[in-house]
This record gives sequence, structure tokens and C-alpha cells, in this order.
Amino acid sequence: MTTLVFGLLAYLIGSVSFAVLVSRAFGLADPRTYGSGNPGATNVLRSGKKVAAALTLAGDAAKGWLAVFLAERYAPAYGVGEGSIALAAFCVFLGHLYPLYHRFNGGKGVATALGILLAIHPWLGLGTLATWVMIAFFFRYSSLAALIAAVFAPFFHVMFWERGPLTLAIGAMSLLLVWRHRVNIEKLIAGKESRIGRK
Repeated sequence: MTTLVFGLLAYLIGSVSFAVLVSRAFGLADPRTYGSGNPGATNVLRSGKKVAAALTLAGDAAKGWLAVFLAERYAPAYGVGEGSIALAAFCVFLGHLYPLYHRFNGGKGVATALGILLAIHPWLGLGTLATWVMIAFFFRYSSLAALIAAVFAPFFHVMFWERGPLTLAIGAMSLLLVWRHRVNIEKLIAGKESRIGRK
């Protein structure tokens, strides 16, 4: 039961959409109504407001980090361990993708996944981020960078840390992230995907 409580709390934290909240605060259009229709930092950047995009990125990453941090901090005190942390990681990610507060219309999870990975282990998060930055820098496609980073994340965890429930959670998150980018994959193949920085 305690494990489920951590999962539910994480889902509720993940359901907070910073793209929507920040856009409202800046008087911008709902990010679900333009560009890719995705409530995330990359789409908010298409509005031309870099500060709004940066705040969205920070907020979405922070909620992923917070949910896992709370599980890591308090789960042992309630007699539950890595399984609860893994469930919290997966549920906060799921909350971002399918947020309760926004009619289950959420983002694709890139920033939230980064926050989760940083909370699990800073080097895991930084290594995955470095992969994203490298691909994004050379190819200028946020979606392509996210897809490649998502593929590498579970392998990084397997290579450098002990396998267990967290590995399964990271793998499940990666699969969901790829699934959420299925339209982007079609656009990349067709050469119609928008590049980073394009309004």
C-alpha cells in the first residue's frame, strides 16, 4: 500500500503542466494549440519567448526530480525500497504524459525524464543530457536528440549501475517516450520535422 501511495503522489506531481502554466503567466497562447501541439519546452520556444521556454524546461525537469527525491528520502522510513522509487519515477513520467489536471493531454516527457534521471544518479542524467546536446547541436532536431538519448539511457544504467527495478522503470520510460514521438519519427523520415529555434 505504501508503495502505491508513493506512485500516486508522483503521478499527481507529474500532472502539473508547466508549459500550460508558464504560457498563461506570460500571456501566451496555449502550447497545445500551435506548432506540434505538445505542451513542452520546445513548443513553447516556438512562441519566441525563450524565458518562458526555459522556465517550462526547468519546471518539468524539477517535478521529475522532486518525485524521485521524495521517494528516495522517505521510502526507506516506511519499510519500502527501490521498488517504490522505481514506481515513483515511472508514475511522475506517466503523469506528465497523461496529466490528470489537463484532460490527460500532456507532453512527451523529455525534460521530466531528465529530472528523473538526475535524481536517480546525477551522472546518469548528465550522460543522457550530453547525448541529447550532442545530437541536437549537430542535427538541430529536438525530437531526434530525444529519441537517441532515450535509447541510450537504459543502457547507461545497465552498464554503470546495478540492474533492478530502476532499470525496468527507465526502460519503460524510454519506450513510452519513443511512442510519444511516433509522429515526429514520421516527420523525420519525410523530412518535414521542425528544427530547433524555428517559431
